[in-house]
Amino acid sequence: MAEETILLDQPADTQGATRVNVRVLDIIAALATQEVEGVASLRGSLSDRAQEVFGRQVRGKGVELVQSENGLIIDVYVYLNYGVNVPKLAAEIQERVTLQIAAMTELAVSEVNVHVEGMISPKFASQFDPNNLFGEKDVAEDA
Repeated sequence: MAEETILLDQPADTQGATRVNVRVLDIIAALATQEVEGVASLRGSLSDRAQEVFGRQVRGKGVELVQSENGLIIDVYVYLNYGVNVPKLAAEIQERVTLQIAAMTELAVSEVNVHVEGMISPKFASQFDPNNLFGEKDVAEDA
């Protein structure tokens, strides 16, 4: 099955055509989203996670893209850091994705929908030393 591509606009005097694979646009949107401070991660599908287990790096996860008459509609599925201002962060994601897609492909983005899948809380320092679970003194210290 052939991958879906999108034809880019080019000047009239250009020889040939330029097509961009939709997967490339997914990667651009994912990287632009991850650059926003406060984004912990993007959602990955089960197949993405399986590919990562086998050492294959998966890009574009957490992004879905549809081409409409008015431009691209991009859905971004994110996990945010706990304590961020969600509406402000969502607006920043929308702006960053729109600007990156336009700058790299000159394609129009009509919508960027941000779906907050969850919040990631900060990791608190453990009170336990994993090397000394029972609070015992090191034998070397007693000698």
